Amino acid sequence: MAQKNGFGKLIATAVIAGALGGGITYGGISYFDNNSSSTGTELISGSNKNGNTKISNMKVNLSTQAEQAFNSTKSTVVSVINLQRESQSDNTLAGILGGDTSSSKSKKSGELEASSEGSGVIYKKSGNSAYIVTNNHVVSGANALEIILSDGSKVSAKVVGKDAVTDLAVIKINSDKVNKVATFGNSDNIKVAEPVLAIGSPLGSQYATSVTQGIISAKKREVPQTSESGQQIGNATVIQTDAAINPGNSGGPLINLAGQVVGINSMKLASDQQGTSVEGMGFAIPSNEVVTIINQLIKNGQVVRPALGIGYTDLSNVSEEQQRSILKLPKSVTQGAVILQVNANSPAKRAGLAKYDVITNLDGQNITEQSQLRDILYKHKIGDKISVTYYHKGDKKTGTITLNQKATNKVLSEASK
Repeated sequence: MAQKNGFGKLIATAVIAGALGGGITYGGISYFDNNSSSTGTELISGSNKNGNTKISNMKVNLSTQAEQAFNSTKSTVVSVINLQRESQSDNTLAGILGGDTSSSKSKKSGELEASSEGSGVIYKKSGNSAYIVTNNHVVSGANALEIILSDGSKVSAKVVGKDAVTDLAVIKINSDKVNKVATFGNSDNIKVAEPVLAIGSPLGSQYATSVTQGIISAKKREVPQTSESGQQIGNATVIQTDAAINPGNSGGPLINLAGQVVGINSMKLASDQQGTSVEGMGFAIPSNEVVTIINQLIKNGQVVRPALGIGYTDLSNVSEEQQRSILKLPKSVTQGAVILQVNANSPAKRAGLAKYDVITNLDGQNITEQSQLRDILYKHKIGDKISVTYYHKGDKKTGTITLNQKATNKVLSEASK
């Protein structure tokens, strides 16, 4: 997503320098040797009237798979404008403090203005409605949405449903001007080093329908997800690509050379934790996951996921003294999720888990950090049964949990909560 207020006008300056004879070009200025001795390279005097250079009529008839894929998909890609109401004026505060209230804003308070821009792709047309998939963060906080179609037409849009966990959203528009929709490919069939194209509006709608080409760098890359507060809440499994993805590309399609959408571009890595600049590391949500999520969003307006019905924290947040005195853990147990709260009639409660139990394995996976619980649960459906291994007052126990609760687990970051 591109912040509208952060756009700067890009100015491309071309400096053309000609190096003639023995001239050396520095910064666009040609320097010549002023030696008066003859070298046989003196300029020849004569007429300058023979300016008869022409353009060749030869045409390059080059039709590539990439070009065909782009042409088959470009009309389905749109720009998504996030409109938010202007913040209230500070005049009231100025009046209380005795300041001058005469310099009010020219715009009326509450007027809609473009807050940010992103991309989307039209994938379904049904009756009078056409459906667009984009990123949740592209539409988050919007008071209204405006869509710019590939032909430049502007239409209003309405949110059908959104999911912060996968960063996906579905919005719909009137289908009058929609003539084509994109198709989804099977993201399980993509291959590392396979060519792909990213289409979208980098830096906003002024660069709408820009296309970049790259390859699949990795089919399934685990990247951390964080909440708005900055706390890690789990991991996302995404496609890694070196196709250029910039602010504004968010929500646009990553397509294969058959013109099929294999991913929805969501993020890029610009620098690592040490501040080292990174190039060519973009990430897209796999199409198989996209289809699963958008079908639920259209049907229910939200994604229903199973929950354990507990509040928990990572074992590393508990001091060694409390691990022994309160949790009664043996020294051999160094990783797991500590239960701090168990909801009444929850799946965890019915399975026998209690406060201060420590989950060390869930669904056959060892728990090394608390965020794994969410990742494991979200791979299952309501009604599924999963195994659990946990420590209760120092004793190792096993059990089976039936996932029949439709709620979100509460994650507590500190053992004292």
